[in-house]
Amino acid sequence: MRRRTLILSTLGAALAGQSKPMLKLRKRDDAKPIEFTEAIDPRHSAIILCDMWDRHWCEGANGRVALLVKRTGPLLEKARASGMLIIHAPSDTMDFYTGAPQRKAMQALPKVAPPKPLDLNAPALPIDDTDGGCDTPGDKQHKAWSRQHAGIVIAPNDLISDQGGEVYNALRARGIQRLFVMGVHTNMCILNRTFAIKQMSKWGVRCVLLRDMTDAMYDPQDRPFVSHARGTELVIEYIERNWCPSTTSADLMKALG
Repeated sequence: MRRRTLILSTLGAALAGQSKPMLKLRKRDDAKPIEFTEAIDPRHSAIILCDMWDRHWCEGANGRVALLVKRTGPLLEKARASGMLIIHAPSDTMDFYTGAPQRKAMQALPKVAPPKPLDLNAPALPIDDTDGGCDTPGDKQHKAWSRQHAGIVIAPNDLISDQGGEVYNALRARGIQRLFVMGVHTNMCILNRTFAIKQMSKWGVRCVLLRDMTDAMYDPQDRPFVSHARGTELVIEYIERNWCPSTTSADLMKALG
């Protein structure tokens, strides 16, 4: 009996060690936010960093990205230690990464044909960004970026791409079940890049927005005439209502232990 009890105790401990961490998520209906929890497997999860460039044409955006960069390091370190895949996606800068091992590793992955896109649509955004959304007067749109922000570490086992097809190859090769999306800008690239929320959701990838690790391109002088912070919140709420749930970097790090 004593030996049987010991075996059961050991088995119970082993099973407990295999339990998946629980992550707090938030989605939204027309009236209110809805919080819930789901189990995640870090080894089958990934974080993609969208357009965290070294330089943006809008000075207001540069300042806010710099604040995000400062908080990126601890998050990525925790994620890597837990077994999560990190994908760096600074669009229009792949020439800079020609020859980088993380770029070559992405390109070497087996090609997988994405499924037929799901018929997913959503209403118009709750903010007006038709003039570019810059909140610093006088800034003119141009390509100011050449690489990802130098303050973000690209580790040896990370991957680099700005192509949705390549990112999809990586997700399938690694058995990724959940893609956490962070970076800029929430109302533009976070939604519309080929590797970001809309396209990945249409391909059946379960996305989660890291809502405290993003920023919108929004000028308070445009509709709906709210603060920049509130404009970003409105876009986050739009994503939670129409595309995917969100979480925070703190909640993700907590779930990862």
